[in-house]
Amino acid sequence: MGVTRIQTVRPWLAQLGLFFALSRTPHGLMDLATPVLTAILWYGGFPPARILLLGIFTAFAGYTSVYALNDLVDYRTDRERFLKQLASPGVCDIDSIFVRHPIACGRLSPVKAVIWASLWGIAATIGAFILNPLCIVIFLAACSLEALYCLAWQTSCLKVFVSGAVKTAGPVAAIYAVDPNPSPYFVILVFFWLFFWEVGGQNIPNDWADIDEDRKMEASTFPVRFGEALSAGIVLLCLYLTLCLGAVTITYSRIPQSFASTVLSVAAALYFLIMPAVELKMTKEKTAALVLFNRASYYPAAMLGVMIAGCLLPGI
Repeated sequence: MGVTRIQTVRPWLAQLGLFFALSRTPHGLMDLATPVLTAILWYGGFPPARILLLGIFTAFAGYTSVYALNDLVDYRTDRERFLKQLASPGVCDIDSIFVRHPIACGRLSPVKAVIWASLWGIAATIGAFILNPLCIVIFLAACSLEALYCLAWQTSCLKVFVSGAVKTAGPVAAIYAVDPNPSPYFVILVFFWLFFWEVGGQNIPNDWADIDEDRKMEASTFPVRFGEALSAGIVLLCLYLTLCLGAVTITYSRIPQSFASTVLSVAAALYFLIMPAVELKMTKEKTAALVLFNRASYYPAAMLGVMIAGCLLPGI
């Protein structure tokens, strides 16, 4: 009886794992740090439990839906990669913890993927409406921009800026979830802070890791279009801007300031962003690009940890 139950559960867990792979759930969970971080920064501490918990659920639903949308729109391109055997089997990044592109590799049907993305999209819309109806507009804009980003894969390398805007949607929405009338200057600071983090720490390094197959697929990415040397310089510039804008954003926030929290926030940027970016500029290796991508993925969580410590221990 016990063996039969295990045999019944295992296929269900395997199927769930494919849905998690579709939505890049490990990365999505880390992305949750950004809306929580910006909400705490502008609120000046922890928001009421109801808003905090609903906001976390809504952000999770939004990220789950948008990441799934990415694979749905990219289905034909990703499928072509698999048919041409261009998918890099040795890639070891956060997005490949489960399975890379489960629809394209034939392990998950597009119909099931559409249902999964739609249900989470509905959940995100309901949560956004309860928090602040403006958040629905931000969520729908993020979905539209994500589709545009995927469709522009072979037409323009400038789509990297679209990706940056998509990643800022959750953090910006979180600000409006805790305050319907926040400072526009703070919103702009948050937008550009996380915009440059996404461009320099996530998008370009991720494309760099796929540069060989992207060339064969005639993709238009920064590493393919401009080469490794210029791309490395752009990455480093974006991440220096991230460091500076992060310090300014924290200073402008409502969080009680302390010398230690400021030093720790700069140290986090140096370790998670600048150091691996310098290594990438020196070596210009795909492995260095993956190191940067993986380490930069933890930057928002590290910053959130610093801010939580500052809230709980304001004297430190």
